[in-house]
Amino acid sequence: MHRAPREPLGPGRLVLTVHDRPGPPPLRFETDDHGRILLRQGGRPVLTGRHEGEGCCRDLVLHRRDGYRSPLPPLTAAHQRSPADWAHRYARWLEDAPDTPLHDGRWQLARRGVFEPGVWGEDFVRDWPGARLELLCGGGWHGVLPLRPLSSPDAARVKAYRKHAREGTLAPVLLWWVSFLDGWVILDGHDRAVAALAEGRQPPGVELTPLPDEAAWRRTADELTQVHERDRERRAALPERQRAAMERNHGFLLADLPYEAGHTPLWPADVSMPR
Repeated sequence: MHRAPREPLGPGRLVLTVHDRPGPPPLRFETDDHGRILLRQGGRPVLTGRHEGEGCCRDLVLHRRDGYRSPLPPLTAAHQRSPADWAHRYARWLEDAPDTPLHDGRWQLARRGVFEPGVWGEDFVRDWPGARLELLCGGGWHGVLPLRPLSSPDAARVKAYRKHAREGTLAPVLLWWVSFLDGWVILDGHDRAVAALAEGRQPPGVELTPLPDEAAWRRTADELTQVHERDRERRAALPERQRAAMERNHGFLLADLPYEAGHTPLWPADVSMPR
């Protein structure tokens, strides 16, 4: 099995550089000439959406369909209790799975244990099948969208996961960062998310995030460096301590550019969208 090159970034974080998956991936967002959105897995539509309202603060009205399939294999109790770097494990499973969002480019997988207030609260979509996302000006929402109905906290499978949550052995939820939502969809771990929340905990996560390609981040780096150089004379008049802090901040900014979240493509719809 061919493996994509990996760039380790410390415990629980790596970058995959995928270069053998051209074209639309099996799990992808599509759009048509009317701006409607479709999430397709293989040949199956699993989500449709349309915008409502005027101006920049519009709602995104969604309808999800049965049939979404997780790209990960079923997790056993032994999987969860064994020591694992979950970002590396999920990366390997995603490479082996047929219905994933991976396509040519750079992808980061990173553990995340803490989320902003509201992400797993009021902005965690519990309704099924419909949902209405209130987009802020600029398009953001910043919540979590399940792709299948949520189980009851008292369901047998969820109860088993709740025990893992109490013991600290619950496997992380696999979350796909979607740029035009400014939020996540759950690729795997719906029942684990319910279990953690039922125990009063934020679900642990592994984020799958598209990253900018090298040409894109290098263009941004060149632009920032030109601005920094043009400001040289103004900085020269500042106290030494302040100048040193500005140089450090510029260096940190450049170092972070290759790992900032990139754009989630909206592929052209290849067939008429279901209503």
